[in-house]
Amino acid sequence: MHPVTSPTATLLLSCPDQKGLVAKFANFIYANGGNIIHADQHTDFAAGLFLTRLEWQLEGFNLPRELIGPAFNAIAQPLQANWQLHFSDEIPRIAIWVSRQDHCLYDLLWRQQAGELAAEIPLIISNHPNLKSIAEQFGIDYHRLPITPETKAAQEAKQLDLLRQYRIDLVVLAKYMQVLSPDFIAQFPQIINIHHSFLPAFPGANPYQRAFERGVKIIGATAHYVTQDLDEGPIIEQDVVRVSHRDQVADLIRKGKDLERVVLARAVRLHLQNRVLVYGNRTVVFA
Repeated sequence: MHPVTSPTATLLLSCPDQKGLVAKFANFIYANGGNIIHADQHTDFAAGLFLTRLEWQLEGFNLPRELIGPAFNAIAQPLQANWQLHFSDEIPRIAIWVSRQDHCLYDLLWRQQAGELAAEIPLIISNHPNLKSIAEQFGIDYHRLPITPETKAAQEAKQLDLLRQYRIDLVVLAKYMQVLSPDFIAQFPQIINIHHSFLPAFPGANPYQRAFERGVKIIGATAHYVTQDLDEGPIIEQDVVRVSHRDQVADLIRKGKDLERVVLARAVRLHLQNRVLVYGNRTVVFA
């Protein structure tokens, strides 16, 4: 099969479960001349929810894209559905936030340049000057905004201004060692964070030290959406690696950094491909 190069539309939807939902949504696409190229669904019986991802080719589709949403809403509204519509040729814009560590930043920038991440990265924000040379190397604007308890509110206002100025769709916290305020998250909720443990184990600061002290045999990394509750947002991706009694904290950190790179890249890619559907504090990942 040849890869699809023409633009596609992707529908992500959740609604109370009932009979006939797959037929309703597929028929909307079929009746308008669409060709479905990917379809996946999941039923959460405990929550009584049906969740689905449908992707179809826009070539030959009878509705212009500006009318697809209003037309579909006539079907979705009586079903009490929450839904999103995305188009593959609309390229998201990412801001990467960092502190002093560069491993996740380098990884994301390399993958974006290699074409693995379908996004533009016009902006890097940091509370330190350390990684400015990397931004210059990749031709990306770098804004340093130091954070203290006294300046946090004012600096977050400047951060929000920058996100609007650069038309940012997604913020990726690539080892940005600061806690965002509830007010910031309420104004800009599209944020992915990488945490250096297999959540819910060892949330917060110094998880490698605490894992070493506990004598764990497996350490992990977790990429999740940011919410007002620290390190408790909906999980997108996780992975683990084995450690032993011979490993010191430095070994855990070294092994953990490898995981952090991969897990964060996977999560960002899944988000950009519109494969993650959040409901409550959980996710369905249509990978």
